[in-house]
Amino acid sequence: MLEQATGTSHAKVILIGEHSVVYHQPAIALPLPAINITATLTKRAAGQLIISNEHSGELSEMSEAYEGIRQLITRLLRNFNAAELSFTLRIDSLIPQERGMGSSAASAVAIIRAFFNFFEVELPDVELQRWANVEEMITHGSPSGIDAATTAHNKPVWFVKGSQPETIPMNLDATLILADTGVHGQTGLAVSVVRETLETNAQIAQPAIDALGELTRAAGVALEKNQVAELGSILNQAQTHLETLGVSHPKLDLLIAAARQAGALGAKLTGGGVGGAMIALTKTPAQTSAVIAALETVGAREIWTQQYTTTQ
Repeated sequence: MLEQATGTSHAKVILIGEHSVVYHQPAIALPLPAINITATLTKRAAGQLIISNEHSGELSEMSEAYEGIRQLITRLLRNFNAAELSFTLRIDSLIPQERGMGSSAASAVAIIRAFFNFFEVELPDVELQRWANVEEMITHGSPSGIDAATTAHNKPVWFVKGSQPETIPMNLDATLILADTGVHGQTGLAVSVVRETLETNAQIAQPAIDALGELTRAAGVALEKNQVAELGSILNQAQTHLETLGVSHPKLDLLIAAARQAGALGAKLTGGGVGGAMIALTKTPAQTSAVIAALETVGAREIWTQQYTTTQ
């Protein structure tokens, strides 16, 4: 047992495949290593203290919203026969909550790694995923596993409903820009919109879902072969099909149009839609700066960037 140990993780974003993944098409999530989180576990004389942006106090005092994290920590302590251990767990996170960026899964991964490092126990990937699923099941009820898999790795994750997420190669030299519309995304509502569109207008909706599946497969190839312009075109096409399914939003449309006009190679919504966030792809620093300025000009609330290189 150490005096202090840390664990790290990072955010994730859905690149392509949102909504069509519900209908057994593939989806791809990308890691966002620049938007990270660190959990630091330190021995103390008494108490079990959690310090984070959301909670500062005893483990037993964590609110219902963080029951998944509380349960995870409690079970980890039991696993190491250390239920009475006195500690401070400090969680320093750059990941925004409720933006579809995997905040809860990333927190869980960082905490699990900190505990295993603290007790000097090896942590195989399958064990990490099993522990992360404890928190995700309590927090989200029936998680797909894509958040835990992507926040634990620096490679894209390929996901098909009913199958285990798996990492895929990435050889991409580009920057991904994420921007928040300021409109709270409504994933449940968006899923219902797609379902209703399928039921009432299947001749339009089903081809859109099928096309999103094909575009996701093409995106996987573009990621592996550093086909940045091709990937940008794929993102633009995906946005058109998502609009057909009814899950865009006027504020999303505004940000996406501004990004494209400023030189983005591609731009689309990410996550549930009907508000929420969008992504844009750029190749050069000049493009990135121009797109960020354009997004700020039209009212993006928060903007994040992730640069990828062919050496990752």
